[in-house]
Amino acid sequence: MKNISKGAEPESLTKHRCNTNSDYDNYPEKGNFRESLVGEQRGICCYCTQRIRPSVEGMKIEHWQCQSRFPEKQLDYSNLLGACLGHQGQALERQHCDTRKGDLDLTYNPANPNHDVESKLAFLGDGTIRSTDIAFDSEINKILNLNERILVKNRKAILEPIKNGFMTKKPSKADIQKELRKWNGENDDNDLEPFYQVVVYYLRKKLRRMT
Repeated sequence: MKNISKGAEPESLTKHRCNTNSDYDNYPEKGNFRESLVGEQRGICCYCTQRIRPSVEGMKIEHWQCQSRFPEKQLDYSNLLGACLGHQGQALERQHCDTRKGDLDLTYNPANPNHDVESKLAFLGDGTIRSTDIAFDSEINKILNLNERILVKNRKAILEPIKNGFMTKKPSKADIQKELRKWNGENDDNDLEPFYQVVVYYLRKKLRRMT
């Protein structure tokens, strides 16, 4: 789960909200809206950070506060995020992200800069995610299911080559900083690598140990 910097909302959403009896269901520009969400999230899911695509088959539009209990938030841009399909249609233990979350509540919104979700996460070498915030840790596992076995496997697979590369040579602080900028997307505005956060966490940890 990464911090998301929300840009200006799409003009189509602003106009639609001004219409009489407007709601999310009758918003006609969901296709372009998906593109806006994917763009500002740099191509990854708001929760698990796997790749998403701006299509019905490639992503879901997530309401951080659900429509059923917070209808006043259904067209609030800060409440709308791009999420993966989360093994939709499969067994409950396989589902994750918005598909698993449904109408349940989360303590932190990745699009709220005051929440700073990244500072509350730890990525272990085996691919699992943890949080020292007890309530948030429970939500990670029971609501979002971010430690679903395939997600854990994918995070570990991304991290292992980086760890192995550093074991064969002793990188300098500058080497690690360069690698960190690349993985954190600081060198360009292209899509981030899926599950990039596990590598960023590892690199930052190595830097802290060096200083």
